Amino acid sequence: MDDCLFCGIVAGRVPSEIVHESERTVAFRDIAPAAPVHVLVVPRQHVDNASSVGPEHAEDLAAMVVAAREIAEAEGIAGEERGYRLVFNVGRDSANSVPHLHLHVIGGRQMSWPPG
Repeated sequence: MDDCLFCGIVAGRVPSEIVHESERTVAFRDIAPAAPVHVLVVPRQHVDNASSVGPEHAEDLAAMVVAAREIAEAEGIAGEERGYRLVFNVGRDSANSVPHLHLHVIGGRQMSWPPG
């Protein structure tokens, strides 16, 4: 999609700090991080959000979760001693501002519950 910010990042038209790439995904640092580590993992294929996901997206979703784990390991937040949060936001009430499926990888500090 020509007007999608994340599609622009995937295509290399929009600058971003890319931290991980695979055949199916691109991951980059969030511009407004909620924690010391805050990376967004997006599928290369445009999907509006998690509520638009169907069986045909299974390989992309698996690749996103694998990428998230690899990023957590590279950032030193993986494992039971540290840990990280994975978040999909859907819709305006969740503060989802870019309509392209993305998985937040958040860590590097103690998380609270409920999230906030």
